[in-house]
Amino acid sequence: MRGRSRIGWSGPGLRAGWQAWRSDRALGAVLVLVVLAGAAAAVGLVLLWPTGEGRDAARERADEIGLTYQRLAATVTEVTDRVCSYSAADDPQACRTITARVDEGSNAGTRVALPEFNLEYDRVSIRISPGDKVVVGYEDSNDYYFFVDRDRRTPLVWLAGLFALVVVALGRLRGALALVGMAATVVVLVAFVAPSVLDGNDPVLVAVVAAAVIAFVSLYVTHGLNAHTTVALAGTLASLGLTLGLSWIFFGLAEFTGLATEEGLTLPLIAGDVDLASLLLGGAIIGALGALDDVTVTQVATVAELRYRSPDLSRRELISSGIRVGREHIAATVNTLLLAYAGAGLPLVLLFAVSDQSLAMVANSELIAVEIVRTLCGSLGLVAAVPVTTVLAALVKAGASTPEVGTPEPADGTRPDGQVAAESADPAPEPRWEDFAPDQREPEW
Repeated sequence: MRGRSRIGWSGPGLRAGWQAWRSDRALGAVLVLVVLAGAAAAVGLVLLWPTGEGRDAARERADEIGLTYQRLAATVTEVTDRVCSYSAADDPQACRTITARVDEGSNAGTRVALPEFNLEYDRVSIRISPGDKVVVGYEDSNDYYFFVDRDRRTPLVWLAGLFALVVVALGRLRGALALVGMAATVVVLVAFVAPSVLDGNDPVLVAVVAAAVIAFVSLYVTHGLNAHTTVALAGTLASLGLTLGLSWIFFGLAEFTGLATEEGLTLPLIAGDVDLASLLLGGAIIGALGALDDVTVTQVATVAELRYRSPDLSRRELISSGIRVGREHIAATVNTLLLAYAGAGLPLVLLFAVSDQSLAMVANSELIAVEIVRTLCGSLGLVAAVPVTTVLAALVKAGASTPEVGTPEPADGTRPDGQVAAESADPAPEPRWEDFAPDQREPEW
C-alpha cells in the first residue's frame, strides 16, 4: 500500500536474508558478537543449572524452624465480635472471631474458628465479612488453623486474561509472541535463577546468565530472527555490561549487607550460603534489563524508519537524528525507573517522612540507598544504550534497500526497492483498526 509505511519485523526472504548477512560487514561483526554472547550464555546456563539440592535443603531447614506450613483456600462463614478472651475486668478489649469453611485439602468442608483478632491493634479483620474468600494456614503437627491472607487469585486470573486479550487484540501475532516471551522470562526466573542461587552459585553470575538468556529469548521470540532484532540485542547486551560494571563498583563502595529487609533477615536462616550483597547486585542487573530492551528496540526502529523515509541521509545524520529522538525517550524512561522504585516503597517513604531525619540521613539508610544505586546505575545504562544502539543501527546497511548517498532518484519516483517515493505517494487513507497491528509484508529497514 502506497502512502503508508511502518517498520516491519519479518525481514527479507531466506535467500536474500543470508546475502544481506554476508554482504554487510558491520552486520556481520554484530552477528559474531551476538553469537559469542549467546554461546557464553548457553555454557553458563549448563554449568550453573541447578541440581535442586540447595532448594530441598532450604525447604527442610524452613520446615524445621516452623517457617513452612500448608496454605488452603477457605470461605468465611461467620464473623463475631466479643470481648477478648484475655481481657482483664478493668480493661475490656474488643476482639473479632472469624469462622471459615476449608475448601481444599484433606479436611475440605470442615468449619474452623480462627484465632481472634484484637480490633484495637489489628486492621486486617475489620474488612472481612461472611462470604469472603481467604487463605488459611494449617500446621499438621498440632491441627492448628490460622488466618494468612485474602484469596486474590480469582481477580488476578481475570486481570491476566484481560491483559492477554488486549495485547493479542492490538498486537495480533506479535502480541501473542510477546506473551510467550513474558512466560519464558518467568520460567527462567523460577526454574533457573532461584534454585541455582540456593545451590550456592554466585548470584551475580547467575543473574548475568539469566539476563542474557532472557534478552535472547524475549527479543527473538517477540520481534523475529532478523537484522533489526540482532542489532537491538547487541545494544542491549552492551548496555547491560556497562550497567553491571557500574553497579559492581558502586554496590561495593556502598558496602550493602542485604540485611535491611525482612526477607534478608529470614533467608540466612534457611540458606546460609547465599551472599545477600551479591543477591542485591544480581537483582539490580535483572531489573535494568526490562527498560534496556525497550530503549534499544525503539532506537533501532527509529533509525530504520529514518533510513526508509529519507534514504539520502548520511550515517552521521542518521546517528544525530536517532540520538535526538532517544533523548526524549531517555528523559521519560529515567523518571519511570525512579517512580517505579519510589512507588514500590511508598509506605517506607511515609515512615521516613515522620522520622525527623535529614534527607541525607534518610538516603544513607540501606533500604533507600539500595534503590538509589539501582536507579542511578540503571539509568546510566539506559543513557548509554541510546548512542550505542543508534550507532550500531546506523552502521548496518543490510536490508535497507536504499541508494547510497549522492545517488540520484529515478525520474519516475521509483526507489531501488520498488517502492514509490514518499513525495509522489497517494494521500494516506483514513485510520483503520488493522493499522495498529504489525504489517508482515512491509520491509524491515
